[in-house]
Amino acid sequence: MIPAYDGSPLDGSVYLEVVGLADRSPGWLDALVAAWSAYGLGLFAVLMAVAWWRTRRTGSAPATVALAAPLVALLAFGADGLLKLAVREDRPCRSLRVTTLEACPPPGDWAFPSNHTALAAAAAVALLFVSRRLGLIALVAAALMGVSRVWVGAHYPHDVLAGFLVGVLVAAPAAWAVRRHSTAVARRLTATRLRRLLEPA
Repeated sequence: MIPAYDGSPLDGSVYLEVVGLADRSPGWLDALVAAWSAYGLGLFAVLMAVAWWRTRRTGSAPATVALAAPLVALLAFGADGLLKLAVREDRPCRSLRVTTLEACPPPGDWAFPSNHTALAAAAAVALLFVSRRLGLIALVAAALMGVSRVWVGAHYPHDVLAGFLVGVLVAAPAAWAVRRHSTAVARRLTATRLRRLLEPA
């Protein structure tokens, strides 16, 4: 059995400062951050749906890029999961034995990199290839997601930074490839039942 990795020497002191700040903050702020941390990924789904709905009116190729955005995000999520299994870093709340806003996950639920942040960053990058405005909104939201994951005690700062990097490095080339071949992919999709997803509403 490979022992779990303790990431606290890297930035455990910063983590403790953030968790301490959360402990001293007003209850309404903690509740807001915890709600965003738990349910904020839903915003990215909404933004991707909006992007897809808008691009249907501009052509099948742009709609194909928008339709691929969730798949690009899931690809990054998968890569992040593989890294988790390879590194096997214990959650900071377990290594440092602190009380946090979010219940400390059980052993084997690894911390590095942050799944939430990787998924959010990948969604934001994928959206940038569809709409700059929606993509920039999503990038800000992804940064806030990363901060919230440290605030609630689920991750070290380096977990979040690594998750953001994974999301960007996986999503950028994948979304670029989809956009580059969007016309050919759209042509194939329009010959299937999926054509309804590419046609104007």
